[in-house]
Amino acid sequence: MKNWRVALIVLFSLLMAVFARADVNHDKARQLKDMGEILPLEQILQVARREHPGRVIEVELEKEDGRYVYEVEILDKRGEVWELYFDAASAELIKRKREN
Repeated sequence: MKNWRVALIVLFSLLMAVFARADVNHDKARQLKDMGEILPLEQILQVARREHPGRVIEVELEKEDGRYVYEVEILDKRGEVWELYFDAASAELIKRKREN
């Protein structure tokens, strides 16, 4: 039970950091999710970790070229930071690049 609470606190903290810095604010993101326009962040994070294992260090939701895109930054076991871009409606990986 205690691990569940810790995980919830970490997720909440991550969400607060994400939407404080993102192009799309928290209320808009919730509205888009509730309308079925975008997938929940948790689902995107599951796909991101399968695509590139590591620790998620930042997430942003932005509107690019008429579609919503999640940008997920992951720190891998070698200490490299990778940016993965996902279509927010389908979780399709759009682009992956190593940050310099």
